[in-house]
Amino acid sequence: MMYATGKSGKVNVHFTVSSEHRELFKVLVEEKAGEFGTRYGVDYYITFSEQKPNTDTIAADMDNEPFRDNDKLLFRPGGHGALIENLNDLDADIIFIKNIDNVVPDRLKADTVTYKKLIAGVLVSLQKQAFEYMELLDEGTYTHEQVLEILQFVQKKLYCKNPEVKNLEDAELIIYLRKKLNRPMRVCGMVKNVGEPGGGPFLAYNNDGTISLQILESSQIDMDDPTKKDMFENGTHFNPVDLVCAVRDYKGHKFDLDKYVDKATGFISYKSKNGKELKALELPGLWNGAMSDWNTVFVEVPLTTFNPVKTVNDLLREQHQ
Repeated sequence: MMYATGKSGKVNVHFTVSSEHRELFKVLVEEKAGEFGTRYGVDYYITFSEQKPNTDTIAADMDNEPFRDNDKLLFRPGGHGALIENLNDLDADIIFIKNIDNVVPDRLKADTVTYKKLIAGVLVSLQKQAFEYMELLDEGTYTHEQVLEILQFVQKKLYCKNPEVKNLEDAELIIYLRKKLNRPMRVCGMVKNVGEPGGGPFLAYNNDGTISLQILESSQIDMDDPTKKDMFENGTHFNPVDLVCAVRDYKGHKFDLDKYVDKATGFISYKSKNGKELKALELPGLWNGAMSDWNTVFVEVPLTTFNPVKTVNDLLREQHQ
């Protein structure tokens, strides 16, 4: 309600929760929504969803055979990447994504509110320009100089580069530019790396020959390669999961977000069940491979906006008192 209230005073909030806790969440929300609505002069529209069962993946034992629990195949949740389907179901223009554990007392929220508005402003500004360029390409009245201007926007503002475009004729270049402009867009806040566990912002090579901005996790890095391990561990910034996403095209149609997932970026993690080790297939991470083919921009935000609770001891931090 502090940074994403609609013009009508309506605040849309969506929680993805586990099925066993859903009713408890609903009861708590019903208790508090009226109180906070009165306090801030807004109307809440709060919805819930769960990770879809069809996104569960089959577990394997350490010999790569199907893992069985009491003679039954074991299926496990596919990780937060499965939530791209929940995101795809939302009827919205702009969506803020934030981890539920990164919440601070009201006295510390000023920076968070300011920078949420800032990264949303960056997103809307970039989206507006991309829409104008798409409409120009649709009209077909562009000049060669305008085509080069659009290319500069894609390369310098959306940070998507392909060294081979210099060899393209205008007709081929238009096809390339339309493809790069007309896709989902996100602006991601990044904080200075102070050693917290998690991923970070990197330049990545894509299958189509482009170089673009991606959020990578350690599971996507060959940690047996000292050079790559050093690159990952000494990255200057860290991903606090502070995203603003635009999920409609220049004609107002929703993107099918599943089309922009890099299916090859799933990975194997090691878990256990009833004391037995197993291998779990994780789907491409929500802000990693699941958004691999989005236009992505990074903005540095202050550390004061990032106050996670990954363990019980984190609640003892000064920020959570």
